Amino acid sequence: PELIDRMKMSNDERESYLAEVHVGVLSVPRQGRGPLSAPIWYDYSLGGDVVMFIDKHSVKADCLKQAERISLCVQNEAPPYVYVSVEGPFQLSEADKARHLAVAVRYLGEQRGNEWMDKFGYEEDSFMLSMRPESWLTKDYRKRVF
Repeated sequence: PELIDRMKMSNDERESYLAEVHVGVLSVPRQGRGPLSAPIWYDYSLGGDVVMFIDKHSVKADCLKQAERISLCVQNEAPPYVYVSVEGPFQLSEADKARHLAVAVRYLGEQRGNEWMDKFGYEEDSFMLSMRPESWLTKDYRKRVF
């Protein structure tokens, strides 16, 4: 138990980690089935909401229309392992093109992010998904002392 407690992240550590660029895995409840989990780009600023964009015609969008809460997990896939998982209520709203572009640039860089938006980022086909983290689970194996 003591070792596990030492690997938990502080509030500042977990928020800073979530604000880094990681591909998240979004989990959305589904009626009569396991949650739908899929990779997603996101943006997060300390103390704010996690913002994601989803296609209005996707399975995720259909599931979100019936859900009240969602989860997002981000991780390091190589040692030392680190993860932050957040869960909370969300809102769907019409996409904000400038915010959507900022997310694309965050993941692809300026040129490729603009190209991606020109090809795929039409705001009329996307929802902006904003989730307020209320519950956090974290583990930072960089803190493990052998």
